[in-house]
Amino acid sequence: MPYHPDPVDTSNIVLPPDILALTERLARNAHDVWARQRLRDGWRLGPRRDDVAKEHPSLVPYEELDDSEQEYDRQVALETLRTVVALGYRIDAP
Repeated sequence: MPYHPDPVDTSNIVLPPDILALTERLARNAHDVWARQRLRDGWRLGPRRDDVAKEHPSLVPYEELDDSEQEYDRQVALETLRTVVALGYRIDAP
C-alpha cells in the first residue's frame, strides 16, 4: 500500500513574535539531541555519511552546519510549534 503523508494542517496558524523566537532555540536543541544520540551510538565526524563506518559530516555544533541543514532544523521546529497550536494547545511565554 502506498504511503500518503497526512500532516496536521497548519496553513492558517500564525504564531506571535515571542513564540516565533523559540524557533531557532528549538532547531539548535533538535540538532543537539540528534547529535548526542549519534555520538552515543558510536558515530563520529566524517567527510560524508557512511552508515558502515558510522561517520556523518553534521556531527558539528549547530552554528557550524551549512545553511540548508540549519534551515531544515528551523522548519521542523517551526512546524512543530504550529502543530501544537493547531491541535488546540496554547504556548505561553514566561
